[in-house]
Amino acid sequence: MQRVNLSTVSEFVLVGLSDALEVRFLLFVLFLIIYLATIAGNTTILVAIGMDTHLHNPMYFFLGNLSLLDLLCPTVTVPKMLEALLLEKKVISFTGCVLQLFFLIDVVGTEIFLLAVMAYDRYVAICHPLQYLNIMSMELCARLAVGTWVVGFLNSLLHTSLIFTLSFCGSNEVDQYYCDIPPILALSCSPTYSRELVTLVVAGVLGSSAFVVTLVSYTYILSAILRMSSESRHKAFSTCGSHLTVVCLFYGTTICTYVRPSSTYSPHQDRIVSMLYGILTPLLNPIIYSLRNKEVKSALRRAISQVRAAL
Repeated sequence: MQRVNLSTVSEFVLVGLSDALEVRFLLFVLFLIIYLATIAGNTTILVAIGMDTHLHNPMYFFLGNLSLLDLLCPTVTVPKMLEALLLEKKVISFTGCVLQLFFLIDVVGTEIFLLAVMAYDRYVAICHPLQYLNIMSMELCARLAVGTWVVGFLNSLLHTSLIFTLSFCGSNEVDQYYCDIPPILALSCSPTYSRELVTLVVAGVLGSSAFVVTLVSYTYILSAILRMSSESRHKAFSTCGSHLTVVCLFYGTTICTYVRPSSTYSPHQDRIVSMLYGILTPLLNPIIYSLRNKEVKSALRRAISQVRAAL
């Protein structure tokens, strides 16, 4: 790989937000409410799973990991965005940009692999119900969860190192409200083709592997459900419907953002799509699970009753 000069850029300017004071204030209030609701929703799911012994099983163990990721994902980008909206402080240091991009890719990558693991868990539960607890032991669940976090970390480390070893000696204005791969690559004054190729290949192999596991799992799940009685079919759909909805929402937005070359980068379009998976998806996930899952709703009611009794 070609050796490049050290960067001469010491900071970046995030210019993806409005300069109008009235619009900035409205956006600040809106995103603050969404962020607080996201924190509250995912924290509630984590507390319910931790407090209720009925939810101490593989499915909710993985759901707890998903809620944790949904807490981390907006926390990587939203506080800086709120600071820019309220104080008009749009500058982020070079190191801060590196860390923001690293943690964002880490969280997004880990969630992709976790959704694949959750799909496999639902496959075992629906297609091999009598062997479910033997196959999905807590030891295996712990290994699978740790594996998703480790692969996400290594994947992010590779992507971040490839991007920030490029030279940045021209404009430092990032046309986005956070540091992301396409707008950062667009600022480099070094050839980016080889880095883009490696990034796309690695992301393609890992992402497509996770997608294939998810797709194959749900193919077997749907085949098994169609052979069930109407009552069993309804119960199976209720346990898988929430996860399938989350999978479609997450994959749809991330594919639109990352699975393409930077030459097709569109700041306005990408800003909207990135808000979908970076801000709205973490908000919707706990809502989807709590509304479509009777066990979660029951656990939340029991948790609320315990809190009231304690008070």
